Amino acid sequence: MSLVRCDQTDAWKNLRTHFDGSARDFDARHAFIADPARFDTLSQEAPHLFADLSKNRIDAEAETLLLQLARECGLEARRDAMLAGEAINSTEGRAVQHTRLREPGTDDSEVASVRQAMLAYAEQVRGDLHITDIVNIGIGGSDLGPQMAVLALEEFRAPAKRLHFVSNVDGHELAGVLAGLKAENTLFLVSSKTFTTIETMTNAQSAKAWFEAAGGRDIARHFAALTTNVEAAAEFGITTTFGFWDWVGGRYSMWSSIGLSLAIAIGAKAFEDLLAGANAMDAHFRTAPLERNLPVRLGLLDIWYRNFHGFTSRCVAPYAQALRRLPAYLQQLEMESNGKRVDLNGEPVPFSTSPVVWGEPGTNGQHAFFQMLHQGTDVVPLEFIAIRDAAHDLPGHHPKLLANALAQAQALLQGKQDEGGHKHFPGNRPSTFFVLEKLTPASLGALIALYEHRVFVSGAIWGINSFDQWGVELGKVLARDIEPRLETGDTTALDPSTAGLLARLRQPS
Repeated sequence: MSLVRCDQTDAWKNLRTHFDGSARDFDARHAFIADPARFDTLSQEAPHLFADLSKNRIDAEAETLLLQLARECGLEARRDAMLAGEAINSTEGRAVQHTRLREPGTDDSEVASVRQAMLAYAEQVRGDLHITDIVNIGIGGSDLGPQMAVLALEEFRAPAKRLHFVSNVDGHELAGVLAGLKAENTLFLVSSKTFTTIETMTNAQSAKAWFEAAGGRDIARHFAALTTNVEAAAEFGITTTFGFWDWVGGRYSMWSSIGLSLAIAIGAKAFEDLLAGANAMDAHFRTAPLERNLPVRLGLLDIWYRNFHGFTSRCVAPYAQALRRLPAYLQQLEMESNGKRVDLNGEPVPFSTSPVVWGEPGTNGQHAFFQMLHQGTDVVPLEFIAIRDAAHDLPGHHPKLLANALAQAQALLQGKQDEGGHKHFPGNRPSTFFVLEKLTPASLGALIALYEHRVFVSGAIWGINSFDQWGVELGKVLARDIEPRLETGDTTALDPSTAGLLARLRQPS
């Protein structure tokens, strides 16, 4: 597969010329006046959601050049290679096939057999009246995805089951969860592909010790493992295991057996609906022409903002409390995927890659950081996510929530020009607005798949590997060296700052 890095294309040069010539000063307010059909042109339906891009700082010429950039960079060929199972994760020699996990039917016996066994176990747990609490022990993709989805789909959760998530090696988190549990009513899910992840295994060993100290005897009944290391799980005392494959990256693993906690929460049918929603978005990404391909349009907009406008971050504001963990989930998805400084050949890239992704649910964010979004010195593109139909029946709440979402997007665009000084709002602050009719397993699946493919698009244009994460490793290696030094006080070969801090942390209280 012949790939061209973005800065080596004619389209990149033409985008720079266009930006320097007129697009730098583009004002979306003027664009709406000049083009009454702008909303129709820059909004579209996609599986299970609607997206309005019209308030962004982009014109027809920029979008045309960005599409040319995608073609010159071989985006379609790289997409097709991923979906065909080629080893596009070149630094690890692996395929990237999380989309395979959400394909319908049973043609893929390997995936289907694990899925069926996992979902059967989930239904078994849902029917076990003695199990009231399920504790998922994992970190990163083994925690963020399932936790986010369980919270998002609270409406569909089995009422007799409480779900808990433990990820931090800080013992306060596990201790706080265990304090409210009874051993005989608790099931622990240990989520670690290798069954060696330090944080996860430290928490799992402590959970096991608590279970035994509380009178628990049947480890095999009260612990299950989501891992490929069946032997290590057996040594722990676990006999129920569900594996997954090296072509499933951690931040893309919610669709695999890592989603067991979610399957227990919402049931097998709803879990399959989640997969179906994601699969529908996969089909859109695979078949829609680039001009009307929503993940492509969003990924190219990200390139436009990061590399030409120079915007360094993007805010995600779901106007749905159920999606309160979505910004944290998207942080890992995008920043771990595209926070890279070298291209596929290992050469430093001369341009910026991943923005900082952050956010908080509306309306809470309005009373925290929206001040900066409206009147701060930095322009931060904002993404609104609104749910048309509420899942609750409290009168008066949902219209106020939706009105706030619409008003904030309007205020960012229009600003306020009739007063100077402290009450001046510059406006022309870009935003994208997503609308889901309802928050269901299918619509959540489609939304997450949309973000996955969008991240792929920008990474492919930059010519980086979006599917490794070597930057996670160095700190882990150094922590293994430092941990025994906290006991011995040995500071040999440490830099002066680390040595000084280590000594400070060893001082008695």
